[in-house]
Amino acid sequence: MSPTLRIAREEWRLLRRDRVAVLGLSLLLLLAAVATFTSWDNRRATAEARAHHQAQVDHEFEAQPDRHPHRMVHYGHFVFRPLNPLAAFDSGVDPYTGHTLFLEGHRQNSANFGDVRQSSLLLRFGQLTPAFVLQVLSPLLLIFIGHASVTREQERGTLRMLLAQGVRPRQILTGKLLALGAIAALVLLPAFAALGWMSTETPDSGVLAAALSAGYAVWMLIWLIGIVAASALFRRGRDALVALLAAWAIGVILLPRLAPEIVASVHALPTRLETDIAVARDLAALGDGHNSNDPYFANFKKKILASYGVSRIEDLPVNYKGLVGMEGERLTSELFARYTNDAFARQQAQLRRVDSFALLSPALALRRISMSLSGTDLLSYQRFAEAGEQHRYNLVQTLNRMQAEKLSFAGDRSSRDNRIDRQHWHGVADFHFEAAPSSQPLRQATPGAIVLLAWLAALTGLLALATRRLGRAAR
Repeated sequence: MSPTLRIAREEWRLLRRDRVAVLGLSLLLLLAAVATFTSWDNRRATAEARAHHQAQVDHEFEAQPDRHPHRMVHYGHFVFRPLNPLAAFDSGVDPYTGHTLFLEGHRQNSANFGDVRQSSLLLRFGQLTPAFVLQVLSPLLLIFIGHASVTREQERGTLRMLLAQGVRPRQILTGKLLALGAIAALVLLPAFAALGWMSTETPDSGVLAAALSAGYAVWMLIWLIGIVAASALFRRGRDALVALLAAWAIGVILLPRLAPEIVASVHALPTRLETDIAVARDLAALGDGHNSNDPYFANFKKKILASYGVSRIEDLPVNYKGLVGMEGERLTSELFARYTNDAFARQQAQLRRVDSFALLSPALALRRISMSLSGTDLLSYQRFAEAGEQHRYNLVQTLNRMQAEKLSFAGDRSSRDNRIDRQHWHGVADFHFEAAPSSQPLRQATPGAIVLLAWLAALTGLLALATRRLGRAAR
């Protein structure tokens, strides 16, 4: 047996005798299993509830009686965001963004019913998910188990004996890495099993789950190398423990929470009140289709009459009110889309600035990778919001077109003749949302992966430096 494997075996023997290490590992594995089961069960229950509510509101929309199409425009509709299969692994920003859109004419609403608004403040500190266990708790366990792996040899004087017997410093550190790596592999096992389980739901999920597993494997490797390097650089175990705990507290706890606050204070977003005032001001400037003297719609009326070659709206082959509704919806939708796109662009700019802090904390890079591949990042929510808005616009314009084509202008003013058959509501409100193809989240995760690999390379260099220093210190 090579010296490296012998050192790893001896390290394992010591760990098995350490009741604290065994208890800590057992508790973490149990916690990972509980997190996996509860996250998956919550995701299943949530998905079933949303599917049930979607079917219910679809039925209620189609069950409406004979009505004027514009009444259906104001009756509105709800759409619910489907959950990504990997959302059970990392909930990302989903608890903060909301999942229900109310679709109605003349305005674009934001998603409601975010979990954070309906739960205790403890949710803001992180949900118990497999991602949380791996990102936050696993490095802490590895620190307590491995911080003295090399310093213990120095304090006991066995390091000189090993070197005197011809064992090289590189073999010693590699053996320590292998022993600690086996612990990390045990910690990763439940999470990888959960990812494999979750990835069976859709074809693209398998690719994303594999990429997610690779990202967390690199994350663990970063901590393994950092812990062994710190244990080799310090002469006393307690010094290495304090340094590693400080690195964990700053890099995993403090910076990921402080970075968004710093960016938000420097590059603040407009408040909801400011946005509502600006939208109301611009809406007032668009024109009023109900006012015959409004300059914009007076000109619109002239264009419509000229295009059909008639002089009166009563002579049009279509219902002029329906045309006005379609034009008004087009104008207001363009206005709301401009504000929405600007808001998302500002938020993405904030995220890019937060990502720059990943040079100080690889946890930020890992979180970007994890949320992107799990389909729970801001871009995934934006995709749903844009799909919901497109569906709203198509729904409203379909109803306005019904008014223009199914009702005459004269009949539209009669309370008896201004309705159309309820069969026209069937199928027009059905919402079908498709998640992004796997290539898109993989592309979004690439910058974070580069940062993680850069951290891995830097710590590998630090380990090489610690190896040379260890050889000199033991002479």
